[in-house]
Amino acid sequence: MARNLSGSLLVVDDDRYIQSAMADYLRGLGYRTETASNCTDAIARMEEFPFEAIICDVNLPDKDGFQLLQWSRENAPETAIILLTGFGTIESAVEAIRMGAFDYLTKPVIDEELRFSIERALSQRQILDENKKLKAQLTQRFGLSSIIGKDYKMLRMFELIESVADTRTTVLILGESGTGKTMTARSIHQLSNRRDKPFVEVACGSLPESLLESELFGHVTGAFTGASHDKIGKFLQADRGTLFLDEVATASPALQVKLLRVLQDREFEPVGGNVTHKVDVRLVLATNENLEECVKRGTFREDLYYRINVIAMTQPPLRDRIGDIPLLSAHYLQMFNEQTGRNISAIDEMAMQAMQHYHWPGNVRELVNVIERAVVLCREDHITAGDLPEKLFANHEHRANIETYLGGASLKSALTEPERHLIIQALEASGWNRQKTAKTLGINRTTLYKKMKRYEIDFESVYKHI
Repeated sequence: MARNLSGSLLVVDDDRYIQSAMADYLRGLGYRTETASNCTDAIARMEEFPFEAIICDVNLPDKDGFQLLQWSRENAPETAIILLTGFGTIESAVEAIRMGAFDYLTKPVIDEELRFSIERALSQRQILDENKKLKAQLTQRFGLSSIIGKDYKMLRMFELIESVADTRTTVLILGESGTGKTMTARSIHQLSNRRDKPFVEVACGSLPESLLESELFGHVTGAFTGASHDKIGKFLQADRGTLFLDEVATASPALQVKLLRVLQDREFEPVGGNVTHKVDVRLVLATNENLEECVKRGTFREDLYYRINVIAMTQPPLRDRIGDIPLLSAHYLQMFNEQTGRNISAIDEMAMQAMQHYHWPGNVRELVNVIERAVVLCREDHITAGDLPEKLFANHEHRANIETYLGGASLKSALTEPERHLIIQALEASGWNRQKTAKTLGINRTTLYKKMKRYEIDFESVYKHI
């Protein structure tokens, strides 16, 4: 019984009988299968269509299968090449695999052997395709384009990231909490030649001192109470990749000594152990503390500070780049639209003014929360000032502007009267026909009824004083 399989194949063989028999068998399995009788014809077909696998005889009239393999490696590297020969030797098989062939089969080829080889080739192709998609997603999510900003401070930081990313140099990221230091660290890793290796993050401030050293360097059985088995630490997990230590200023004096040694010698011992491990780790560190002040106070080692302060970049607070707030807001609005299934088109001018006048103590992290809240609460097709938290309108100059605009009224009441008046005008224009009024206002009839009830709008109440 034929199975419905996906896959595009090309059979290359100058023996018409073998070519036809093989092609018919593969079509019977459900594969799209084409044929060619020589190397030149096969290359022409491959230039026209991206076959997933080629089944090619080594002995062809014009050129041999090894030449087709060589051409494929240079021009169609994702296509799997399965070579066939009537004179199979171990040496030729090894040479074929060395040159990049996926498999090497000896004639007469057994049907099941060929089927199994093709299935493996296409499975590997699928895995490679999935890996490419994942890498593309990682690049999109964590590459430089994922850090949003056009402020000159951000542009200077972008230039620095691009300059240092593809080096082994230790990077220190400074900035307030919530400015996006983790995103910057991931971008540095993603732009480096270590992007295919692990990116390991440790939040030093979230672990007690007794566990942090074990978390970083691992431990051996019996090193302390509860250490019932050996544990591999984050440094070994990040070998040949990048280790990101956030909140490094919280490290204890003893841990700072071990960090200094790793930075200098690239080696360490696990807690309770005497075996020295060597690692190739690119270290990126971050802190929201002023390390120079920490050094003066004696809470941070001066030699470690100078060791990690090779390349320092400062993540500017959101209040210092208010021109980026519309860009960031639009990005996160789109993100939460996708997550919630909403279709909120924009943020109105008054809401944006409020956001740009707010001081954002929580920086970008706080902005993300505000946008998410607004998307959840919004009942129109755009976000208004009424969808924003009250704290955005307190304790800053913009409050005075808004109070002037509101004429002493609350935001809710100030927005109520214009909307009520607009609904009454629309009702009058349509002769109090609710269906026509709802259509004119661009809302459904149920929403109109709710608003009329909320604002106590009915014919008698509107005209009772006439």
